[in-house]
Amino acid sequence: GQIVYSIAEETERGASVGNIAKDLGIDAATLSARKFRMITGSSKQYFNINASTGALSVNEPIDREQLCELKSVCLLNYELVLENPLELYRMEFKVLDINDNSPSFPLSEYHVNMPEFLSPGARFTLPNAQDLDEGANSVQNYTLSPDEHFSLEMQIRGDGSKYPELVLKKALDREQQATHRLVLTAKDGGNPPKSGDVPVVVTVLDTNDNAPEFEHSVYRASILENSPSGTLVVQVHATDLDEGPNGEVRYSFSNTTSADLQRMFSIHPHSGEVTVNGVLAVQRPFLEMLIEARDNGAFGMSSTAKLLVEITDVNNHGPEITITSLSSPIPEDAVPGTVIALLSILDKDPGENGKVTCQISENLPFQLKPSLQNYYSLVTSELLDRELISEYNITITATDLGSPPITTQKTVWVQISDVNDNPPVFSADAFDVFVEENNPLGAFLYQVSASDPDIGENGRVSYTLRNSTVAGSALTSFLSMNLANGSIYAKRAFDFEQLRSFYFQVEAKDNGSPALSAAITVNVYISDQNDNAPAILYPTSQNGSVAVEVVPRLADEDYLVTKVVADDEDNAQNAWLSYHLAHSSDSTLFQLSPHTGELRTTRSMRSTDFLKHKVVVVVRDHGDPPLSSTVTVGILLADTLPQALPDFDDSGVPPPLLNATNIYLIVSLACVSFIFAAFIFFLAIIRL
Repeated sequence: GQIVYSIAEETERGASVGNIAKDLGIDAATLSARKFRMITGSSKQYFNINASTGALSVNEPIDREQLCELKSVCLLNYELVLENPLELYRMEFKVLDINDNSPSFPLSEYHVNMPEFLSPGARFTLPNAQDLDEGANSVQNYTLSPDEHFSLEMQIRGDGSKYPELVLKKALDREQQATHRLVLTAKDGGNPPKSGDVPVVVTVLDTNDNAPEFEHSVYRASILENSPSGTLVVQVHATDLDEGPNGEVRYSFSNTTSADLQRMFSIHPHSGEVTVNGVLAVQRPFLEMLIEARDNGAFGMSSTAKLLVEITDVNNHGPEITITSLSSPIPEDAVPGTVIALLSILDKDPGENGKVTCQISENLPFQLKPSLQNYYSLVTSELLDRELISEYNITITATDLGSPPITTQKTVWVQISDVNDNPPVFSADAFDVFVEENNPLGAFLYQVSASDPDIGENGRVSYTLRNSTVAGSALTSFLSMNLANGSIYAKRAFDFEQLRSFYFQVEAKDNGSPALSAAITVNVYISDQNDNAPAILYPTSQNGSVAVEVVPRLADEDYLVTKVVADDEDNAQNAWLSYHLAHSSDSTLFQLSPHTGELRTTRSMRSTDFLKHKVVVVVRDHGDPPLSSTVTVGILLADTLPQALPDFDDSGVPPPLLNATNIYLIVSLACVSFIFAAFIFFLAIIRL
């Protein structure tokens, strides 16, 4: 929005101008929190805003004439910037003129030479007074001190400006009075009016009764502002009807022309050529000078003409880009249209040379929108994604409409802050874990891993086990998990024979707000170990007695005595069983199938064979290392089943073959005997 205030110049410090909060509809209590600030191109801060009440007051008195010089309208432009949200208000202060300057003349005294032979009605140009005030407060009229020979009249030039002329009412007589002293007074239209006066000394001359006359009362010219020194501006010309030295004309700038303009331009005293003499360092489009033509008479007569020079602008200023406000970093979930920065773009050239177009690269998710005059807003045009691009270098290009155009660039660095918009992602759809049974407590099983492209707390992932049951027990009684790195540990030893596999879910959750999570299934497969020896199912013995099988006395060859049946709770090769004869009372009578466990006769029975036999069968699995079980089978040769089974542990049964223990005892006894014999031999040698 925009608001306009009017204030008289020289208003004292602290005077109230208005209430900016009330005038703009802003809550005054929020001004401090919204970091208000006033921005102006002026070198002085003329106004203050009370942060508590929003009252706008004068900070420093304004001198309108110093600030705006000869401008008819004096304006001060301020911008009020508020943040959270970002708002910009334009304030315009119209400085009203007061009658604080009196009219003044450039010189302290003016001299006018008049030939005595001039007739009444002769006119002489008098100097204009200058008043820095404007409008009605500027010079409005002139008065002349009473004199019987002179009167004052106002004349109008071709451009409408007025100037005073001294009019001769009565013929002069130098012999009676050679000098007339008058007072010229200039009054302004202020209330109360102010005035200034200057002495005018009229010297009566005897000769040269014609003043030079210009061809035009006003000369107009136009030059480029970058014209080099020596460039011709215009050539003025004046004629004098007198002859000889009284008719020779010399040109110069009038004393009322400012010293700055006299330094920038020069005039040839004889030809009347006005040329550029230096750098045209002015900001005004029109320059006004008075040129005086004076003859070479003994008491030279003069006249003046006005020269108006139009300075044609040249595109010699590039656009100036100023970042008034910048919000960085911005969250990646900012909606399109979010204001990022406020830019001020100015070009000091007037007209088309000062008009500016502004743009940024098309491949960026931003755009420039015109705001107030000479202001642009940099806003988002698309949704942002920090995980794709975390920062942008936005180059702003401003080009004026001059010929040739001038381009200025400025780069704005915008960072994108992270928002928790990405859940953790596991590296696979499911994880398979293989673990051997009989594992130690606390054994490491597996480490799940999930990644989160967010940063900081939004990307820090923690892991938990989802509540579930395994074989009727809580999952937490089987497993534990490191929340930080996803490592899974066993809390108990697994038994393949009781539990061969199970599954559970791991949840990965980030630390954002609100937190995002993902879950994955982990399948656990328990590998078998050879931890179970074969179990003999048949034949079985009771109370430690030997299982007895009855075989016909004269059984034929390959007669099935019995079949050893065994089972192993392990799996695969750990449960593959083989059968072996560890001991047989008659190795030539029985044989055992290693795969089926069938015990058969190797020949027909004879009448001379023992009636009782005992065999020991070893059942062995294929684990690593292998485990085994044994069963002792007593074989009774009888045609009928006896009422009482004989004892198979008596001496009638052939002694078993040497077992490992017996071999160890025999080897130990042999070693001791050898050592003892060696010791006796050693003692005998010593005695000899």
